[in-house]
Amino acid sequence: MEQLVKKYANKLVQAKLGDHKGLSQPLIGGLDDTLVWNRKASETKVLENVFKGLNINSLIFLRPREPYGSLIYFLGQNALESNGLIQPKDCETKTFLHDLPVINEFDSKKIIKVLKKRKSVIIVPGKNHGSFHGPAVIAHGTVSPEQCFVTISSACFACFVKFFTDFLDNLQTGSVTKNAEKIFDLILPYLEAAQRKLPEFTLSPFSNEEQVYSSIIEAGQKTIEYELVDSYFGNVSYYWNDILYISQTGSSLDALKGCIDPVPMDGSTSSGLTASSELTAHLKIIEKTGCRAILHGHPKFSVIASMDCDPVEKAACKFSEQCHIRCPKKRFAGKTPIVPGEVGTGRFGLCNTLPHALEQSSSAIVYGHGLFTTGKNDFAEAFATMVKVENYCRSTYFDKINSLL
Repeated sequence: MEQLVKKYANKLVQAKLGDHKGLSQPLIGGLDDTLVWNRKASETKVLENVFKGLNINSLIFLRPREPYGSLIYFLGQNALESNGLIQPKDCETKTFLHDLPVINEFDSKKIIKVLKKRKSVIIVPGKNHGSFHGPAVIAHGTVSPEQCFVTISSACFACFVKFFTDFLDNLQTGSVTKNAEKIFDLILPYLEAAQRKLPEFTLSPFSNEEQVYSSIIEAGQKTIEYELVDSYFGNVSYYWNDILYISQTGSSLDALKGCIDPVPMDGSTSSGLTASSELTAHLKIIEKTGCRAILHGHPKFSVIASMDCDPVEKAACKFSEQCHIRCPKKRFAGKTPIVPGEVGTGRFGLCNTLPHALEQSSSAIVYGHGLFTTGKNDFAEAFATMVKVENYCRSTYFDKINSLL
């Protein structure tokens, strides 16, 4: 357990959600025979009571680094002034988190009450709550610290997307507040895109199965390294010799060794039972496009771009509460189509919306969910397309903001 708590503390730093020193240093507790922490901290006294009040074996306490700290504080303050909930509208939140409860005090009883119903709680202390510095995000796990890591990452991602989506929406309707503008200006310096060369990939043709596995592992690692996902969410697949090799459901993109399923295209085996939940969509994409490589990530500004809708049209849309699965309008980010859809094979499943879009383009954004790109022969093309689309969405967003301010 000691190794695990240290491992996920490092992963939070690598994900640029925490720091090795200072207030944003992650605090992680793991319970095996005894309760261990990755470091000493004054907060453990309260958090140990949280362990006693819940049936859990792990917990993460994090004061997120910038830009997350300021925007979560802003969203948390607004939540406390209304219903006590931050309510992001991205697909991951709707599916896994539902909403993000906020409390105004670092109190074990209040924390326990929330965590009995939700995976996380955000603390935004009021003016009269002592020396506690916030905001802070707490998440728990019943199996391992990995669960907490996923929840914390997802909560920070959801808040990022919500803040910037709301800011653009409010600018377009003339309802943005001075406080929101202040926070936007404060965190803007943290948002400069790093100019990085595209990484080198192992190129096709592949002569054996081992090379196929290696190429998938390589693609997953680089997708994480270039911050094209939140947490480790996303999936990757490659078609070779009438078999689709695809990452398993719940697998970490930076640790895919042993977590790739070979699924025959003719469905002759049950090997797809543990494959990604988007297996059916991947199979249909291969059939319709003839591509070999599929890469799926959650680049932030691609997701934000997918949720940008004309305010007048949005107000009149009868699907406004189900736009992520039923949006009827054809929309694009440059030449990249934006489509609705949900994970699975139902009426509004991605398998029914995504393959057709990828027949027309080598990239497609699923509303509020993420970006899919294809490569004709290998992952080099798919990865380059993902970076290109994300950079386009980022620059387009700030162009819109500048034209409205």
